[in-house]
Amino acid sequence: MKKQPDRDHFTVTATEACDRIGISRETLYAYVSRGLVRTIAHPGDGRRSLYDRRDIQALLERKRRGRSRRAAAESTINWGEPVLKSKITRISDGQFYYRGRNAIEWSRDQTLEDTLALLAAVRTRSSLQTMSSVATPDHARPFDRIVAMMAAQAVGNPCGDGRPRAAELLRLTAMSAAGAPVHPQLPVHEILARAWSDRSDVADMLRRALVLCADHELNASAYAARVAASAGASLPACLLAGLATLSGTRHGGMTARCRRWMEAVDRDGLSKLSPSKAPPGFGHPLYPDGDPRTVELLNQCALTPKWNSVVRRVYDATGSHPSLDFALVHIKRRYRLPVGAALGLFAVGRTVGWLAHIFEQRQSGRLIRPRASS
Repeated sequence: MKKQPDRDHFTVTATEACDRIGISRETLYAYVSRGLVRTIAHPGDGRRSLYDRRDIQALLERKRRGRSRRAAAESTINWGEPVLKSKITRISDGQFYYRGRNAIEWSRDQTLEDTLALLAAVRTRSSLQTMSSVATPDHARPFDRIVAMMAAQAVGNPCGDGRPRAAELLRLTAMSAAGAPVHPQLPVHEILARAWSDRSDVADMLRRALVLCADHELNASAYAARVAASAGASLPACLLAGLATLSGTRHGGMTARCRRWMEAVDRDGLSKLSPSKAPPGFGHPLYPDGDPRTVELLNQCALTPKWNSVVRRVYDATGSHPSLDFALVHIKRRYRLPVGAALGLFAVGRTVGWLAHIFEQRQSGRLIRPRASS
């Protein structure tokens, strides 16, 4: 159940909201009716409402920027307004949708291959029967093996570069992450499950996680893959752009930071929890009331009482809910998957979204080339 905003942390009165933005009550009510400002009932007076402080702040920042073309363009760089048209994924009202289908509901009974067919219109049958190994150090993690494989595919590979190639690249990505000999025609989640765990219940958990990782609108790595596609780069090269961006500590690389923080909490408790800064793996600007992907995964892979308490204490201190990164690390820990499995899951799943964005960008025929301002 979605937790209502707390009065002290997240809400203001109508008078406070109007004074902060410099608007009339009629304008405030218009913003509410348009869905720009969320409300809750006043705990002391059911006839009055309280207004979400975060929405009021967003409107204030928008007003300060103004609506000039340059100001609007600059705002897109940091969680701003839409910068490209895309029909792949839509985020709205705390939920997200794959081609108009609720992604949470989709994840409950669909595979990553089904999701590739939905998002990228790719036939999921692959001709891949074997996989030649790419030399990596013995200690290489799933993500490292994926990058090494994709780099090899990008160098002088004579294979085709269209949609039939996409299914093969997805399967190669899964086999590389697995790091162990597994039959390549198995579903992707089965490839990872057989290589990473002996538990019979892990495959379905991985299936759900992979599908929920598949795409998330115009995130940093999807944008990078689209930029490469707009420049005419090959399919593996575009995927390498996505992988490079995903590795960053403010994107998929957040999983490693979250894992280290969780290990520190296990060791030392929450003595160093900041009252103002969310720890790694908490908070998402598009989901101030909680990431639906995390909620779904934690419903299927429940937290221990201790970690339920930790999550509540973080929320009480910072107002931040756990993110997808936290859920992936929790799955890795709960099922005792290999080190780096959380980022590996993220990369294999997100490959589907990158492929969809690459094909959509190619179809547009446009070069992505912003201008700089001094």
